[in-house]
Amino acid sequence: MAAPGEDTFAEEIRDEMGEADSDDDEDMEEEGEGDGEAEGKVYVPGIQPLQPGEQLEMDRSAYRMYHECQTGAPCLSFDVLKDGDGDGRDQFPVSMLLCAGTQADTALSNRLIVMRMYNLHGTEKEKEGEESSDEDSDEDEEEEDKKPQMELAMLPHYGGINRVRVTQRGEQSLAGVWSEKGQVEVFDLRAQLEAVHSSAAMTAFIKQQKEATALFSFSGHMTEGFAIDWSPTVPGRLVSGDCKKNIHVWEPQEGGSSWQIDQRPFSSHTKSVEDLQWSPTEATVFASCSVDQSIRIWDIRSPPNSMLSAEGAHTSDINVISWNRSEPFLLSGGDDGVLKVWDLRQFKTGRPVANFKQHTAPITSVEWSPVDSSVFAASGADDVVSQWDLSVESCDVGARVEGLKDLPPQLLFLHQGQSEIKEIHWHPQVPGVMISTAQSGFNVFRTVSV
Repeated sequence: MAAPGEDTFAEEIRDEMGEADSDDDEDMEEEGEGDGEAEGKVYVPGIQPLQPGEQLEMDRSAYRMYHECQTGAPCLSFDVLKDGDGDGRDQFPVSMLLCAGTQADTALSNRLIVMRMYNLHGTEKEKEGEESSDEDSDEDEEEEDKKPQMELAMLPHYGGINRVRVTQRGEQSLAGVWSEKGQVEVFDLRAQLEAVHSSAAMTAFIKQQKEATALFSFSGHMTEGFAIDWSPTVPGRLVSGDCKKNIHVWEPQEGGSSWQIDQRPFSSHTKSVEDLQWSPTEATVFASCSVDQSIRIWDIRSPPNSMLSAEGAHTSDINVISWNRSEPFLLSGGDDGVLKVWDLRQFKTGRPVANFKQHTAPITSVEWSPVDSSVFAASGADDVVSQWDLSVESCDVGARVEGLKDLPPQLLFLHQGQSEIKEIHWHPQVPGVMISTAQSGFNVFRTVSV
């Protein structure tokens, strides 16, 4: 695409982001704890069907922050880039950096995107009473100052992007990309990061823009895949898995631009490998899940077979897993719509320590909170994002909302409003903030529950 076209496209997206906090919420379908109004009802997906004439309305009091945006073609995978603004940020406005890949209608229309969202303010309560014209004017100016902003640096990428994962290696910000081409590629995001922080750099980036050139690529999988993860303990170490059951481990070489990949795959699975997760504490250990309904734990020092496995961990394809950062727990979600928590100290028993069936369709993404080891979130093909807290017990809940007594007490929140939700991530530096991507675009939000 010509440079001027890219510039116009980016401006349109920024304008759309700026309008994301408008009052046009008729299409949003959100669920919190209920607002206590006499006419309001609590809606729970999959339990109470909507009656004729009933409509869902967003309860803004259930959110500390809520924004939405679109990027043209849907981004069905993304990851959060850590920035230099510090950890534990709990004040508004919020800023963040994301890397995403599109799944456009044609291979040539795809983009690898770095986006910077900033000036993201919290959700304010509705003001009561009439306002004077002067107050209205001041309010309009204040609203203009609080408009959310977004900058996009987009590189053309031939082929739809199945999954994106990012990491920091020294001064490098790297993106590992699984694409429908059947290749795993690594991209250096430096130029894109500079562009989203500087108007001059953005102008130069747009003028020089050409198809994304990978720092390194690997075609040894022979077919496409979705599973990929960077090691949190060894900078630059990568693992990737494909739809023909094979897993390869990448070892970074000196210089930061090449990897050594053992051509002998890890191959205990019998069907497609759907997700991979490195252990957050053991540098040589990773986990995998598969269409063969098993979860396996591997040690790269003893290929090619797994050292532990839970066969029949779900009753259908296992789509996603997440390894708790501070506890020996693994979370899994499958086509059966079930969420399971596994204690790795009891993994050989093949029995989870917790089992939740709230979603009514396949689970598409799961992730433990980076700051609270008992909290996790999940998304499903039922267009719902759920938030959970394992530390909550039945006696902690008190009086349940009428009609919702059968809900598990660990369920904190159900968020709706997107169609075909594909992936969710907690922001690692802004506690409680969650980003979700779907066919209909991105949501950035923080609920009152976390």
